[in-house]
Amino acid sequence: MATNQYNEPIYIPLEDVESEHCALIVEKGLAQVKGVESHKVELNNRRAAITVKDNAVVATAIKAVKDLGYGVPTITKTFPVLGMTCASCAGSAESMASYEPGVVNASVNFATGNLTVEYLPNITDPARIQKAVQSGGYDLLIADESTQQETLETIHAEKFQKLKVKTIWAVLLSLPVVAIGMFFMNIPYADPIMWLFSTPVVLWLGKDFFINAWKQAKHHSANMDTLVALSTGIAYIFSVFNMLFPDFWHQRGLHAHVYFEAASVVIAFILLGKLLEEKAKGNTSSAIKKLMGLQPKTVLVIQPDGTEVQVAIEAVSVGDTILVKPGEKIAVDGMVISGSSYVDESMLSGEPVPVLKKENEKVFAGTINQKGSFQFKAVKVGKETMLAQIIKMVQDAQGSKAPVQKLVDKIAGIFVPVVICIAILTFILWLTLGGENGLVQGLLAAVTVLVIACPCALGLATPTAIMVGVGKGAENGILIKDAESLELAKRLNAIVLDKTGTITEGRPQVTGIRWLNNDEQHKDILLSIERQSEHPLAEAVVNYFEGVSITEISLFDSITGKGAKANRGTETYFVGNKKLLADHHITIAEQLQQQADAWGQQSKTVIWFANSKEVLAVIAISDRIKETSRVAIKEMQDMGIDLYMLTGDNEATAKAIARQTGLKHYKAEVLPQHKADFVKALQQQGKIVAMVGDGINDSTALATADVSIAMGKGSDIAMDVAKMTIISSDLTKIPQAIRLSKQTVATIKQNLFWAFIYNLIGIPIAAGILYPISGFLLNPMIAGAAMALSSVSVVSNSLRLKWKK
Repeated sequence: MATNQYNEPIYIPLEDVESEHCALIVEKGLAQVKGVESHKVELNNRRAAITVKDNAVVATAIKAVKDLGYGVPTITKTFPVLGMTCASCAGSAESMASYEPGVVNASVNFATGNLTVEYLPNITDPARIQKAVQSGGYDLLIADESTQQETLETIHAEKFQKLKVKTIWAVLLSLPVVAIGMFFMNIPYADPIMWLFSTPVVLWLGKDFFINAWKQAKHHSANMDTLVALSTGIAYIFSVFNMLFPDFWHQRGLHAHVYFEAASVVIAFILLGKLLEEKAKGNTSSAIKKLMGLQPKTVLVIQPDGTEVQVAIEAVSVGDTILVKPGEKIAVDGMVISGSSYVDESMLSGEPVPVLKKENEKVFAGTINQKGSFQFKAVKVGKETMLAQIIKMVQDAQGSKAPVQKLVDKIAGIFVPVVICIAILTFILWLTLGGENGLVQGLLAAVTVLVIACPCALGLATPTAIMVGVGKGAENGILIKDAESLELAKRLNAIVLDKTGTITEGRPQVTGIRWLNNDEQHKDILLSIERQSEHPLAEAVVNYFEGVSITEISLFDSITGKGAKANRGTETYFVGNKKLLADHHITIAEQLQQQADAWGQQSKTVIWFANSKEVLAVIAISDRIKETSRVAIKEMQDMGIDLYMLTGDNEATAKAIARQTGLKHYKAEVLPQHKADFVKALQQQGKIVAMVGDGINDSTALATADVSIAMGKGSDIAMDVAKMTIISSDLTKIPQAIRLSKQTVATIKQNLFWAFIYNLIGIPIAAGILYPISGFLLNPMIAGAAMALSSVSVVSNSLRLKWKK
C-alpha cells in the first residue's frame, strides 16, 4: 500500500462542523484512528489536517469522521482502464491508483474493465490519478460521461479487430512450424525454416507480452504477461542457441533439440484464448447495451409558435413540449399534456401489458409508444431520467465486488510470483535428479509450468457471473444495486412486508362513511383537516369529498402514527386512529363502534373524526390487494421463508388482509419508527431479513434489513436506501430475485471450483509429477491450449445464466 513519503499534512474538507464542540468531537474521533500520526481540526478553514505514514489510513480517517455524523465531500467516479491483460493487472492498476495521495478508495473490476475511485477533490483529480495509473503501464479513459461509452466501445472494437488480425497471423505462421516440428524433423534446413516462421510470431505478434512484462518488472510486480514472456522467451532463446551451436551438445553426447513450435504455438493459443474471452466478455454486458439502445438519438420538439423541430436528444431541456408519434420511443421522462396512447413499459418494468397514458400521467425514457399519438412536457432529461438512473445503477452493480471476490483478489495478487517460484524449483529438481537430459527436460517443464498457470480464470470467475446476474435482473424489472445483496438474497429466511403499496395497490379509496345521528354538518372541517395532512389515507378522504367547500382551521398538527388535529373557533377536532381517541379520552357511540367492527372484519381501514368530547363520524377506507400478492406470498412461503406483514391498521383489518392473502404472521398498529425495531428483533433471532417497502416511512427499516427491496412506484427515498428495486411493484418479482441470487451464487462457486482445480491439477502435471510413474511429460503446446481454454470456459459458464429461467 502507498506510503506518504514526505509526511506532509493531508487536508480533509469537513461539512457540518459548525462549532468548537463539533471540532472537538472530530479531533477525538481522529485520535482513535490507528496510523494517524498527528491531527488538527481547522474550524475556520472547515478542514482537518492529518499526517499519516500509510495512504490507506486516509480512508479509515474519513470513515471515522462520517461515522460521527459529519460530512466529507468526496467525489466517486468510474473510468475505463485500458491496457489490462489479466486479473493480476487489475490488482496492479488498483494499487497504482490507491498510491495517489488524496485517493480514498480505489477498486478495479477486471470483468468490466473499470476503475471506481473515490477521491478528495482538494488534493487530487482525474488527470493525476490517470498519471499514477499510466506509471504502471496502463491508462484511463477520461472523457465526458455522455461520450465516454461511445469512445470506449470504439477503442474496444479497434482492440478486438487488432487482436483478431494478430490471432489469424499467429495461427497461420505457427501451422508450418508445428508440421515440421512434429512430423518432418529430418527435412533439410528444418531448424532455420522453423526459426523463420516462429520469429515473427514471438517477436512481432507476441511483442506486447514482452513490453508489458518489462513494465511490470520495472514496478517490481508480475502478471500473466510475465509468465507468457518468460516461457516463450526461454523456449525461443534456448532453440536459437541449439540451432546456432549444436556442437555444444554433441560434444556432451546429446542431441541439440529446438522448441520453436512450443514458443510460437503457445503465443498463438493465448492470443486465440484472449480473442474468445473478449468476445464472451462482450456478451456478458449485453444487458447494459440493450438498455442504452432504448433511448432515441433525436426527438420532435414543438416550438412556442406550434412548429415541429427535430433536435438531438442532448439539446432537450426541462419544460420542452415533445411530440410522440405511433411506434416511436419516448426520449425523456415527462408528463402527458395532450392526447393519449398505450405505452409498452416492459423494458423497464418487465411487465408485458402496455399501460394507458392520458393527461397528467408520467411517461419514461426508453418506453415505446403503441398506436396513439400524444404530446408531453419534459420533466427529467439527460442523467436525471429513470432510464439513465437504471443504467447507472446496473453499471455500478456490475462493477461492485462480491465479498468472495476480495479473497480471490488476494490469491490472484500473489499467484504469478508463486508460479515463477514453482517453475524455478521445477528446473532445479530436474537439473539435480533428471540425469543426462535433466537440463533440457527441466527447461521444458519450467516453461510448461509458466504456460499452464492461469490467474485469469480466477479473476473472471466472480465478476462475469455478477455481470450476467445483474443484467438478467434488469431485463426482468429487478434492479440490483450491488453484488453483495445479490449474493445475500439466496440466504434469506425472513421477509418483512409493508402493507400499503406493497401487498395492496397503494391507492386507498373511501368505501363508506357513517355520521353520528346522520348529522353531516362538520364535513367541511373534516375535509379542511385532511387537505393539510400528508398521509395517503387523507388523500382518499379529500377525493371522496370533491366539490365540498373548505372552511378556515387553525393550529393544524400532524401526530405521527396516529393522525392529525386542528382548531375551528374554540373547538378542537381530531382525525385519526383509535390510539388518538384514547389519548384524548374521546367517547365512541355504540352505533359507530359496531359499524367500525363490521368494516374491520372486511379488511377495511377505519379512521375516526371527532371533536374534543365524542366521535362525529367513522370512515371506511379500502386499499385493493394486488392480484399478484396472493400468488407471490404462497410462492415465498413454499420456499420456506417466513413472511411478516407490518401495518398501521387496527388488528381486525390486519387479520382480514392476512387471511385473504394467506399470510401466517402479521403485526397491526405498528408506528413507522417501530418497523426498524421489528427487523432488528428478527435479526437477533439469527434470521437473514429482507424488508420490502415503498414509502418514506419505510426507509429506516429498509436501511436496517440485510437485504432491502423497494417498490418502484413508491418514494424516491425508499429507492435510494434499498439495495434492490422492483420497478413494477409486483411481489412475484421477489421470488424471481431469490432464484436469480441462487443461480448466480451457484455459477460463482462452479467457476471458482474449476479455476482452482484447473491450476491445482495442471501445475503439478506440467512440472512432471507423472514422469517417475508413467514417463509422461506435458507438451508446452498442450499447456498453452489448456490455459486458453480455462478462461473461456469460466466466461462461457457465466453466460449460461442468461438462458436459465
